[in-house]
Amino acid sequence: MSERMDLLTLRVVIAVAESGSISAGADRLQLAVAAASARISSLESALGIRIFERSPRGVELTSAGRLLVQRGRELLADSDKLVNDLRDLSLGLAGNVRMLANASALLEVLPARLQAFSRSHPRIRVEVEERISPEIASALLDGRTDIGVVDTQTPSPGLEFLPFFRDRLALVVPRGHALVGAGPLRLEDVLDQKFIVLTGAAAVSTRLYNAASVLGRSVQVGLQMRSFDAACRMVAADLGVAVLPSAAIAPQLRHLPLEALPLAEDWADRTHYLALRTGNDAPAAARTLAQALLVDG
Repeated sequence: MSERMDLLTLRVVIAVAESGSISAGADRLQLAVAAASARISSLESALGIRIFERSPRGVELTSAGRLLVQRGRELLADSDKLVNDLRDLSLGLAGNVRMLANASALLEVLPARLQAFSRSHPRIRVEVEERISPEIASALLDGRTDIGVVDTQTPSPGLEFLPFFRDRLALVVPRGHALVGAGPLRLEDVLDQKFIVLTGAAAVSTRLYNAASVLGRSVQVGLQMRSFDAACRMVAADLGVAVLPSAAIAPQLRHLPLEALPLAEDWADRTHYLALRTGNDAPAAARTLAQALLVDG
């Protein structure tokens, strides 16, 4: 029986029922009349019931036929929806996207752009979590996330990097600090200061350590904080200075007694990248998200 209950046969039954004759139903589906009639007869034989009462005026549904048509319409609607959903998934028009992003991206650009994306792509759900840049590349390669935002390109077979946005690092000092008004600052001029840094392998701190190492110097670490906001509050309390992205800490600069002093250093100019797995390894919906984020920028 299941061999006879296929979707095309259901479409034939429904088309015939709606048209009132086998020939009209077959014509609607662009089938030969004999093929349509054979499908109906085979289904009736397999089910052991009559679906249509035939007469010279056409066909009329039996009670069993009416049930079959009613349930068949529901099945076909579900089938069509499934096909459409799978097509949209393959085209990147629907699905779930897992995103990991660094703190700067979450504070500077992502909220507004993700809001715009959710309005224009309501069938794509984006899950966002904050991570430091080194962790994001590893999560992409392991398949634990679909797209990432990182502040440096780490050459990795299997990953591609698309330039997303730029920002600059600044030396954040308490208001009235002796360095305010000193002019363009070089790192070598400020390494005698006590620094408040971000914990772990945060990309901002890594840039600072690497730049000091190039000079043959080290950073005097006074305090280690987990967030930009905490670092700013420690600086405002005159417990040290910090190197932070000026755009990301704009709210703190407005409300705390702080100054952001430009650093005349190439390493302080950062490019953030959208990172994805290469080729077909990146989900279609993740590529849709990446394209939309880049266009919005």
